[in-house]
Amino acid sequence: MRALVVYESMFGNTEKVARAVAAGLADGLEVEVHEVSTAPVQVTDLVDLIVVGAPTHAFSLSRLSTRDDALAKGATQGDREIGIREWLTHLSERPHSELMAAFDTRAERMRRLPGSAAHAATRLARHRGFEPAGVESFYVSATAGPLLPGELERATAWGRGLASAMTARAHGQPVG
Repeated sequence: MRALVVYESMFGNTEKVARAVAAGLADGLEVEVHEVSTAPVQVTDLVDLIVVGAPTHAFSLSRLSTRDDALAKGATQGDREIGIREWLTHLSERPHSELMAAFDTRAERMRRLPGSAAHAATRLARHRGFEPAGVESFYVSATAGPLLPGELERATAWGRGLASAMTARAHGQPVG
């Protein structure tokens, strides 16, 4: 079984989480990791699970204006033109056999506020015909980070859990 991890990262924190999730997935799946601007938009029959990760900007997925704002605040990574929102929009709209899980990074002070990039990505993925496989948030101390202690370990464990669920699904058990 194969997994594709696609991430958007402006300050490097979401990339670190994506790589930790991929390490957990690798306990049971073959994993490929891509920054969103280099991710394939044709994923049919390539993978069984897609995991997308993005920073939460203005309670949702980033937009051109919020990426510009991040760059103005010192972000040194990412692509100004394409984020997870745009990548998901370019995927074909049809029933997909691939499952999709989503995670986001968000500031700890926003923990209890509504809205997240992961939930927005899940809604977009569902509209594109994907079956949701999980949603998770990982926390940073401030906009630029760093990640809170233990978040990378939690990301690896979440990846392991997704891999285990995929294995169970392959044996006829439901994911969820």
